[in-house]
Amino acid sequence: MTATPPDPAAAFKQQAAIKAASLVQDGMAVGLGTGSTAKFVVAELGRRVREEGLRIRAIPTSSATEKQAQEEGIPLTTFGEQPELDIAIDGADEIEPRTLNLIKGLGGALLWEKIVASAAKQFVVVADASKYVDHLGAKCPLPVEVIPFGWENVARQLGELGAHVTPRRNRDGSFYLTDEKNLIMDCVFGPMMEPEKLGRSILEIVGVVEHGLFLHMACQTITAGPEGIRILTPQQD
Repeated sequence: MTATPPDPAAAFKQQAAIKAASLVQDGMAVGLGTGSTAKFVVAELGRRVREEGLRIRAIPTSSATEKQAQEEGIPLTTFGEQPELDIAIDGADEIEPRTLNLIKGLGGALLWEKIVASAAKQFVVVADASKYVDHLGAKCPLPVEVIPFGWENVARQLGELGAHVTPRRNRDGSFYLTDEKNLIMDCVFGPMMEPEKLGRSILEIVGVVEHGLFLHMACQTITAGPEGIRILTPQQD
């Protein structure tokens, strides 16, 4: 159920989310994102299901989103039943406006998010305008999901690629675990001049499951800020 946002940033996220949710049409298979902005998308789709009779089937990108979707009354499906999605809508932690390349995963769901995004005909990103950066890595770390066994060696090799690596932990000091029971290494690389090359190098490390670089995947970003709604598509070189 849609709640009134308590602060301006949340209000901007909600505005972008409602605009993105309007792209969902009757009969679509939809990927539901995870995070503070995606929550508003799920809430708006739930409202449309209840009040407008919108008929959709959805695949969530985390157990948290699955729980919210069930509470909202959104019918869920699986890739066994629905191998291709019409649209996936998710948030982002950083957005490069020219390419629409992204960093995602600060919410800890990057693996499921990437699986869902890659299965969608359209991958639409929603955020507030503060997420735009000139180069990925300018503001936030790159999350890298790794298996627990031998994580110390994986972290060491990520460091050799130029990162300052911090294993993500819960408030009680225990390791944060993803829905797949993996660890997250938060890697500060600074501004990335060659994200494609870096992404390939990270995936070559044995023990890495996936990273939070979403490159050449988004077809559209919808952001909101003091200047209103802004819609971008990737620029052609």
